[in-house]
This record gives sequence, C-alpha cells and structure tokens, in this order.
Amino acid sequence: MSIPATATRRTVVRDTSLGPITLSASPQGLTRLRLGRPATAAHDQRPGPGSAEHALLEQAVAELGEYLTGLRSTFEVPVDLSGVEPEHRRVLDELCATGYGRTRSYGELARAAGLTEDGPRRAGAACARNPVLIVVPCHRIVSATGALTGYAGGLPAKRALLALERGQFPLDAGDLSGSPR
Repeated sequence: MSIPATATRRTVVRDTSLGPITLSASPQGLTRLRLGRPATAAHDQRPGPGSAEHALLEQAVAELGEYLTGLRSTFEVPVDLSGVEPEHRRVLDELCATGYGRTRSYGELARAAGLTEDGPRRAGAACARNPVLIVVPCHRIVSATGALTGYAGGLPAKRALLALERGQFPLDAGDLSGSPR
C-alpha cells in the first residue's frame, strides 16, 4: 500500500518477543502491522484519545497480545486495504482463508486467487507487499515443498509464528498490554 509522503498515519509501536511491532490505522481499520520500527516516523503520529484510530489500534494491540500468548486464533479488528491494488487485494483476501495452524503453498494461494500465468510468483509478490502482517496471515504460505521461504518480517519470525500456531509454545506478548499512547 502506498502512502503519499505528505500523509499522516496514526501509529503506535509496541515491543514484543518478536521485537518492536508498528501498527497504523485509518478511521476504517488497521492499515499497517509491520515488524520493526516505522521508517517514516516523521509522518506518523500517535492517535488522539477518543479517535476512531485510537480505538482501532487499542483493539489491534489487545488482539495481538492475545494471539502471541496463544489465547486468540482469529482477528476481529477491521483491516483497511483500500490502498492495495486489485490483484494483490485478491491474494490478501485469500490469505485470510488459510486457517490458524495451517499452511498452503504459493501455487495453491495463486489458484485460489485466480492467478494463472506465473501465479505463484505473483502471489509471492502480493505476500511481500502485505501491509498488515500477522492479521493478514502471509506467514502461513510456504513453498511447494513445504519449505519456509520469504517473509517480510524475516524467516525467524515466520518460524516462531508457525510454531505458535502449532501449539509448540506461546510467545510472550511483551509490552502489548498497554493501550496506544
């Protein structure tokens, strides 16, 4: 999703066992969940208390904390993908059909999204541009052989998220218990 350089995002950063996680929202929903700190901090602002963005980020922070401690398997926070191009949007919508604790290949994802010519590569490109990691679960997509390949949050994070979903261990939610400040 492309944000103009002059745009301001309502953003919070929380420390977790996966490292810092940056969350941003519009009044319609979560627009970003990235591992790491924001690269464009000059255009990011904390949401004002009582704003739609504040409420959405508070919900996202709470749900992410529950997910990382093994208490949540689905997210209810609204997601705003209005800035995502149509082909990538179809792929991201299909990602949500990949259930908790399950994986599927880039080829399976491409077929489900209706991508035929060079489908797995195009599905991989859409996953790489996923603006809302974890909530839109591109970490559940693997190679045709089942090998872990590519993840915008890094392969160690992908491994940890899949292990969490297999019930192998909960991740400490870190500083996610607090509301957006």
